[in-house]
Amino acid sequence: MRPLSPSLKAIAPVALAILLALLPAPAGLALHAWRYFAIFAGVILGLVLNPLPGAALGFLGVTTVAALARFVLFSPEQLAAPGFRPANAAIAWALSGFSDSTVWLIFGAYMFALGYEKTGLGRRIALLLVKWMGGRTLTLGYAIALADVALAPFTPSNTARSGGVIYPVIRHLPKLYDSHPNDPSARRIGSYLMWVAIAVVSITSTTFLTGLAPNLLAVEIARRTLHIEIAWGDWFRAAAPVGLLLLLVTPALAYWIYPPTVKKGGPAQAWAVQELANLGGLKRNEITLMSLVTLALGLWVFAGDSVSPTTVALIVISLMLLTGVFSWSDVAANAQAWSTLAWFATLVALADGLSRVGFVAWFAKTVASHLGGVEPLTAMIVLLAVFFFAHYLFASLTAHAAALMPVMLAAGAGIPGLPVAQFAILLCLELGIMGVLTPYATGPSPIYQSSGYLPPSDSWRLGLIFGCVFFGVLIAVGIPWTSFLFGTAAN
Repeated sequence: MRPLSPSLKAIAPVALAILLALLPAPAGLALHAWRYFAIFAGVILGLVLNPLPGAALGFLGVTTVAALARFVLFSPEQLAAPGFRPANAAIAWALSGFSDSTVWLIFGAYMFALGYEKTGLGRRIALLLVKWMGGRTLTLGYAIALADVALAPFTPSNTARSGGVIYPVIRHLPKLYDSHPNDPSARRIGSYLMWVAIAVVSITSTTFLTGLAPNLLAVEIARRTLHIEIAWGDWFRAAAPVGLLLLLVTPALAYWIYPPTVKKGGPAQAWAVQELANLGGLKRNEITLMSLVTLALGLWVFAGDSVSPTTVALIVISLMLLTGVFSWSDVAANAQAWSTLAWFATLVALADGLSRVGFVAWFAKTVASHLGGVEPLTAMIVLLAVFFFAHYLFASLTAHAAALMPVMLAAGAGIPGLPVAQFAILLCLELGIMGVLTPYATGPSPIYQSSGYLPPSDSWRLGLIFGCVFFGVLIAVGIPWTSFLFGTAAN
């Protein structure tokens, strides 16, 4: 099929937003909420077609909503409330994403990567990986999976784990194989490795209760809503068949669906050995960085109740500045980090707006209302599918869990014969794997998306393919397995 011209790519998102806004609002949805969704849909189409960088599209989206807030963000009741100042409320909403802790943790991951680059430690570790496992590209994919699995049970922030520890290392691997970002050579090996990392972190986020912070929120929501207790061991027993199967097949599946053109390392291993010899022993800055990264990992694992992962990242970045790992000029010059911060901050605000105007709750209740009289197993699968694919509307797994889990649990509990305990655990297990769906689906995604190795069209296509695979495995394996574990006791 012939690709769209640049002018059509620019016109299509605006045309979609205007067309949707001119249509009547669906029954039960306020007009301002429908208009807001029209703008959001236009931004998402823009992210798919990529007429402008993602940060620019997000900036345009929040600016448009802020400018039209009287018509798209606030209800007539809000506007009529005494003392309500829509101009102030609109700009507070537009900038709210910049106060989100995950946004700054993503920025921190880029600073960690900067440290690996400035000290040369990232290149050294990448050379070691090539020396040990670089004989085949596929084994490098499994090396990424093993690294994530080793960290996941102890690191509730998947952004810290994958973005702050794994990405800074693997970003050095492609160049060793003459695979460069924003270049046709990206497909040599870089695109494959970056996609494997995104897919794997989504799987490990589901496999372990403590592999993703929103998992803990989901468990608490299930306890409060339906009085269902889910312990760490219960979670792992329920998730293990799905998670371990996906971890086993995903690097190979990506190798087949999104194949690298470099299949074997060939002389790369011998070259890596020589390069390591040329590097010599560890330098002072490399040892400093290793110590600081170890400190960060220790605090992420053991001090999560006392200090947030984002605060840990900011502390370690400050120590990197003080110890000379990099300078403030290096930080200021990192355009990729600042651009990604702006992109994700605006997307967080836009996605939050969908909940703010009531669109998300309306959407979930509309689906649930059509399931009366449907066979319980079918109804459960439909609700699971809605919960999973509704993540296209969110830029945060935490926001998704907070907004939709209570609605979905209540909807499931209202269907006669539906096994509520099984349904609750399956909803919880979806949170991690839905992170594969979009370039903004979970914290690590925009980091890998901005690497230059994953064109937006590839990310959206692969996200849909792997999202369907992950969801299919959850249904095919997870439903019978959790039925065996938790029984089929109905509400």
